[in-house]
Amino acid sequence: MYKDSYNIETKCLQAGYQPKNGEPRVLPIAQSTTFKYESSNEMGDLFDLKSEGYFYTRLQNPTNDAVAAKLTALEGGVAGMLTSSGQAANFLAIFNIACAGDHIVSSAAIYGGTFNLLDVTMRRMGIDVTFVSPNSTREELQAAFKPNTKLVFGETVSNPSLNVLDIELFADVAHKNGVPLIVDNTFPTPINCRPFEFGCDIVTHSTTKYLEGHATTIGGAIIDSGNFDWERYPEKFSCLTTPDESYHGVTYTKAFGKGAYITKATVQLMRDLGVIPSPFNCFLLDRGMDTLHVRMERHCDNALKIAKYLESNKNVSWVNYPMLPSSKDYELALKYMPKGCCGVVSFGVKGGREAATRFMDSLQLAAVVTHVADARTCVLHPASTTHRQLSDKQLEECGVTPDLIRLSVGIENADDIIEDIENALSESQK
Repeated sequence: MYKDSYNIETKCLQAGYQPKNGEPRVLPIAQSTTFKYESSNEMGDLFDLKSEGYFYTRLQNPTNDAVAAKLTALEGGVAGMLTSSGQAANFLAIFNIACAGDHIVSSAAIYGGTFNLLDVTMRRMGIDVTFVSPNSTREELQAAFKPNTKLVFGETVSNPSLNVLDIELFADVAHKNGVPLIVDNTFPTPINCRPFEFGCDIVTHSTTKYLEGHATTIGGAIIDSGNFDWERYPEKFSCLTTPDESYHGVTYTKAFGKGAYITKATVQLMRDLGVIPSPFNCFLLDRGMDTLHVRMERHCDNALKIAKYLESNKNVSWVNYPMLPSSKDYELALKYMPKGCCGVVSFGVKGGREAATRFMDSLQLAAVVTHVADARTCVLHPASTTHRQLSDKQLEECGVTPDLIRLSVGIENADDIIEDIENALSESQK
């Protein structure tokens, strides 16, 4: 019988779905758009949220819900939902409580696509944003707040600059201003960092990365800690504390308590925007999470070994990996991720952008792909790919230099990866 007290490694395999006698041992795929009922009244009660059940997969599906429940258990939250991509997760997480005329504070060191989401698309929607350094002091962070600020956003470990967010500091300042902290926990995963334990209120993920782990599905997730008291600030979060006329006048905090935030995101935003993952993709995500604890340990061991090798290589100008004592974020990394950080290492090749290009073109084992956090080693030059829409100033704010190489260390034998890097570095200098 499943117990909430199980360790996280056991939860990777046992949480979310517990089959009853005679039921499938492996989570079934409910590959259906709709669900049949005997009466209109039963269906009506579902639409009115008076009873629990399934009627349309855009809102809920048994496979999707089981996988969301597993990830919620891993993060230590009270409720969660899956989305069709990590971008969709971040958008819904923010838009669920911020609308036209509102303001948010965000770390500048975030994934380029998320930076554009906040700096371009959400500004067009009337939501203002102030970017701050992830290394901001308390006073610098406080100065970014406005009367209409609704939330603070950051990444536990930023992609690709690998800045470590001081979660406790950001959470404390956010709470003193009466707003929640949302943290994208994609890189460490809950195996290495559980942001809720440090004051974070809502966690997002690109499940495309380590959670699924095999580069087969795109997906995202939002997990709510249930700790932020929305009713303490009823006017600021009226979207949760007053009746929603688009859904039968329900007041989410009154009707669903700690589940208010995720319920609203599901029945209002998912209803209208439809960014739901397919049950089959959720099934693949579940299979990936089964081995998450094993893979993350190997990713981290390999990455640290390769980061130390890169530090000693004469053809490398600099290395950034939070678990290296030379990293400016080393102490923060030990505080928030004592078991390890992630498998991503950033470094610069001597000779700048041209040498970086020769390096990547010379790799044999590592693949040049627009992806990260795969079981297989892969590499990318962010300034010319994932972050190419950003200006030089924006690149600087994100911590992305022109020579930065993002190496996503896989779970192959580390010696083979190092041999491949060694050969490519030699070629880069020709």
